[in-house]
Amino acid sequence: MLDMKKVSVTYGSYNAVEDVNINVGQGELVVLLGSNGAGKSTTFNAISGLKKPSTGTIRFEDVSLDGLSPDRIVKAGVVQCAEDRKLFPQMSVHENLIMGAYVHRRKRKQVKQSIEHVYELFSILHEKKDNAAGSLSGGQQQMLAIGRALMAKPKLMLLDEPSIGLAPLIVEQMFDVIQKINKEGTTVLLAEQNAYAALRIADRGYVFENGSVVVQGSAEELLENDTVRKAYIGA
Repeated sequence: MLDMKKVSVTYGSYNAVEDVNINVGQGELVVLLGSNGAGKSTTFNAISGLKKPSTGTIRFEDVSLDGLSPDRIVKAGVVQCAEDRKLFPQMSVHENLIMGAYVHRRKRKQVKQSIEHVYELFSILHEKKDNAAGSLSGGQQQMLAIGRALMAKPKLMLLDEPSIGLAPLIVEQMFDVIQKINKEGTTVLLAEQNAYAALRIADRGYVFENGSVVVQGSAEELLENDTVRKAYIGA
């Protein structure tokens, strides 16, 4: 579904991502592991059209994403849920969800069904649908960010650090929902520092260091890799 070949991204003279090769098959849940600044978010921004690669190619469903605007990429089915959520804090929960469906705004029946689906996944959002997004707890805001991304009906969802800053119990609930979204048919590319929680639900993974992929393999292989365990799991 997604095929990145030799992708590099620069900021001035700084190579944020260098010669990255990543592929994601339809229906997979693939995780990008790495510390802050390792290149995960930059990779996502390159896929989403927010940052133009200096070299390499990115193809989605065998169509080149090179040069496409971010809104065209969303319409193609690639939707990013940003690390810092980027909610509209003064708008209600319901209004934020409606904004997520902007590319499908003329399909009213589909939008209604999508909202019902999000409220089924996150019942707390239905309870607080009239509340301002900025008044929600951190965990609830992350649920809303994921729900808003779902409103765009993604074929491939890019989830950037969804567990960051959340309590362990909320993290567990979040990963359960991500796994459910994947099992319902949405392909997921997940960027995470919480390696153990991410690999528990992932099919495969890539480990980033200094903008490059240094290890890749199945979730089982990465969990058993001594280097990965020492760096990201603490064992």
